[in-house]
Amino acid sequence: MSDPIAAHTVFAELSDAQRAQLAAYGTPESYRAGERLFAEGGDADRFWLIGSGSVALDMRVPGRGEQVIETLSADTVLGWSWLHPPYRWHFGAVAREDTTTVVFDAAAVRDRCADDPAFGYAILRCFTPVIIERLMATRLRVLDLYATPAQAGRPSTEVPS
Repeated sequence: MSDPIAAHTVFAELSDAQRAQLAAYGTPESYRAGERLFAEGGDADRFWLIGSGSVALDMRVPGRGEQVIETLSADTVLGWSWLHPPYRWHFGAVAREDTTTVVFDAAAVRDRCADDPAFGYAILRCFTPVIIERLMATRLRVLDLYATPAQAGRPSTEVPS
């Protein structure tokens, strides 16, 4: 695989040289349906670009077990907890179907970001929209998960203050 990230729009803003630098830290990896990529609370030592298939993000909900909060599909990045200490996963992830990815060594990418601030800034600019999108999706799903069954999926009638 000469440039494993060229087809992914997530890193479209990177220059060719920056994409090549990032690609040096990536390795193709496949997962079978049902295979767990990482567990909530584990070391956030990698991140992935999903090439095909899909991955469910899940979280432990008291009394309800693991609950899916979002499903990610091709041409997206999985994992951003590697960007900031304590480098622990806030959610878990499991392949929903056979999935191909490029997995990146997070510590090596962080080191590169520290050594080359322009590269680090470019990576952060690529991840910021992903972080915002995930936070919004998670917020909505968590509201649903903690609602009573009668409230789940219904719009709130409470007037905002």
